[in-house]
Amino acid sequence: MMLINKQKKNQNLKGNRLLITITVLGSAGPIRFVVNEEESVAAVICTALKSYARERRLPVLGTDMDDFLLYCPNYGSDAMSHWDTIGSVGARNFLLCKKPQSERTLGNGGSGEVGTARKFCGSWKSWINKSFNRKISSH
Repeated sequence: MMLINKQKKNQNLKGNRLLITITVLGSAGPIRFVVNEEESVAAVICTALKSYARERRLPVLGTDMDDFLLYCPNYGSDAMSHWDTIGSVGARNFLLCKKPQSERTLGNGGSGEVGTARKFCGSWKSWINKSFNRKISSH
């Protein structure tokens, strides 16, 4: 019994735990789960993809975290770096987007990532605008 209490105390010392909400672009609803604020964005993307697949959500996304970008409204219009910690931005709501096929073939080169984030940013924003405008014009 005493060993369990020590393990719980050690886990609490490693950092705060956060309940985060990740909206997957094109999915019906958000995913919510608890993470340690010291976890990397890459680890959070992996957890989100596993949770999404476990819930058998559509559309099927795949499992390669390098095919995805995580955005935070407080972080600006660029995607978060996979090496950032999730708690570094001070937010709990995120948007997970799949990179366009042409951008995924470029690889993970240093200079290509900034262009990818900016180029893709327009894509998801235009998708949201098109969806919003379509709903207004149909009524």
